[in-house]
Amino acid sequence: MIWYWYHRFGHEINIFWGFHVVHHTSEEFNYTAGTRITVFQAFVRTAFWAVLPVIGFPPAMITTMLIIHGFYPFFTHTQLIGKLGILEHVLVTPSHHRVHHASNEAYLDKNFGDMFIIWDKLFGTFAEEKETPKYGLTKQLGSHSFLWQHFHYLVELAYAVKRTPGVYHKLKIIFGRPADFDPELRGVAEKRFLSKHKVRTRSQKFRFYAVIQFALMVTTLFFLLLFEHYIATYIQIMVALTIFVTLINCGAILEQRRWVFYIEFMRASLIVLITFYYFPHPTTFLFLSALTVACLAYFSNLQKQYLSIIYGR
Repeated sequence: MIWYWYHRFGHEINIFWGFHVVHHTSEEFNYTAGTRITVFQAFVRTAFWAVLPVIGFPPAMITTMLIIHGFYPFFTHTQLIGKLGILEHVLVTPSHHRVHHASNEAYLDKNFGDMFIIWDKLFGTFAEEKETPKYGLTKQLGSHSFLWQHFHYLVELAYAVKRTPGVYHKLKIIFGRPADFDPELRGVAEKRFLSKHKVRTRSQKFRFYAVIQFALMVTTLFFLLLFEHYIATYIQIMVALTIFVTLINCGAILEQRRWVFYIEFMRASLIVLITFYYFPHPTTFLFLSALTVACLAYFSNLQKQYLSIIYGR
């Protein structure tokens, strides 16, 4: 029941929806959708879980519950499994969760349960899957940007608070319902923060490049988590930053942004720092320094060549 109310608040209170919305931005419903969470959402979720030891649950039981709870959503985020008969009356099934992720008007704010559907039936938020779900937000984002997907609603919320007079009315917006939020603020925020300048492409090579980057990033993250106890903290931070920059890079490439080269340069700099950590020899330092100086000297030409290669210009 704690999860039910945590999840329901995430849909019915603006500030919590700002943390949770990224989980619903995907227009595809598959296992990857289950991994879409933000750091903010993880903190809020932990705050709700913190109630369990306070009301008397032992640590071993909480740990076991969290492990099971962590794996279960991968079962529900799929279109491959149909309805499951008698289990539909008790457990949250893929059918129930498809309803939750749908933007159909009849399905909005339904099926908040994570393992048991009984809470939705008890509190009046249950809906059965009847019509074909349409996934994503009711007003879908016009951007593939990793950062924008994570922070767009918080930016919109900040605009709303800024233009509203009085502390009471500001708090009313922050803790109000997303259903009552002014949809026009999306356009205002996008006009302010999203660049309209794109490269005119002649090929689709940039899509393949983005997929390769993403695959390498996931593989790197897997090994980072697998061997984290054997990797120095400095390298963990550098690799985490590289993964973060790569996510931004993938979104920028899919939107055909010219400034993606600056992100590439930033990522290359992180790789240089990682390389020097493992090979701290004066020769390595001189070679990397010379390479960096050369790249800066021919920065403009490198940028043109890079954009020509990935965008086919």
